[in-house]
Amino acid sequence: MYNNPQIELTTIREAAGFAPLTNRAFLRVTGSDAARWLNGMVTNAIQTLQPGEGNYNFLLNAQGRIQGDCTIYREGENTFLLQTDATQLDNIQHFLDKFIIMDDVELTPVENRVGLLVIGQDALSLLGSADITTEDLEPNELAHVTWNSSHLDLIRPYSPSIPKYEIWTAPNNFTVMRNFFVDLGVKELSSATLETQRILSGIPKFGQDIRDRDLPQETAQTHALHFAKGCYLGQEIVERIRSRGQVHRQFTAFRLTGDLPSTLPAPLKAAGKPAGELTSAVLVPLPEGPTLLALGYARREALDLHHPLTYPGGTATPHPKTSN
Repeated sequence: MYNNPQIELTTIREAAGFAPLTNRAFLRVTGSDAARWLNGMVTNAIQTLQPGEGNYNFLLNAQGRIQGDCTIYREGENTFLLQTDATQLDNIQHFLDKFIIMDDVELTPVENRVGLLVIGQDALSLLGSADITTEDLEPNELAHVTWNSSHLDLIRPYSPSIPKYEIWTAPNNFTVMRNFFVDLGVKELSSATLETQRILSGIPKFGQDIRDRDLPQETAQTHALHFAKGCYLGQEIVERIRSRGQVHRQFTAFRLTGDLPSTLPAPLKAAGKPAGELTSAVLVPLPEGPTLLALGYARREALDLHHPLTYPGGTATPHPKTSN
């Protein structure tokens, strides 16, 4: 099936579409020590979450470098659901498992669940037309609902401007749900369009825009950090950076003039000196015309002094995120 990126992005901006979720996975954390132990392993406050609530987190090593990212939802008093990119699941489970010493904690991958993303300004109305109750979900919240006599896990990911909802269910019910949306005439979005929307929204991806050498504050993802939660792995470095006031480089969105980078990451220079790198880039069919957008890092002095930034093939201009 031919996918028109401009039409699909317009669908997200003005209506709503859906897409299979093939790149997400879950790890369930249980046990009488789960809340205390998990709170000491990630950068956000876990113990204060109420059932159904979640937050975005980094996992750090002792040097404060990011080893993975995830969103963690509390399901019950001693049960948490960790959601991450499918490519990270094994590494995160192995990383966490090393720190279970005398704790009553068990890590269990969640199997036989498939997901469907509903995204767009009319996403809430679309769910309503499908008789899927959202129970007034706020961003980073999870609800267990029933549809077509089947159990669904409904998640509203963090996304301030463009509403998103994830529906997770058993494989046989997924086919029924997908066909239901098709019969409603809802447009199915391509993975390429979702990647374009990610870059357009300025959302970094672990393994591409966030690497295991990066520090939390460099990524500008402040919603992953809680500074009053108590001790956790890597906290000393995070606090040291906070007391210092800034990092040497900052995750930034760019508009590009020139060619799409042939390889990523692409080095940035200012006045002939290294000044950062581009980590994601895409040609976006915006209403004002085709536009090259990128994500990456720039050194603070180059940003503060507004030095012109160049990359092999053109120039990069920092700009605010278009949407989220």
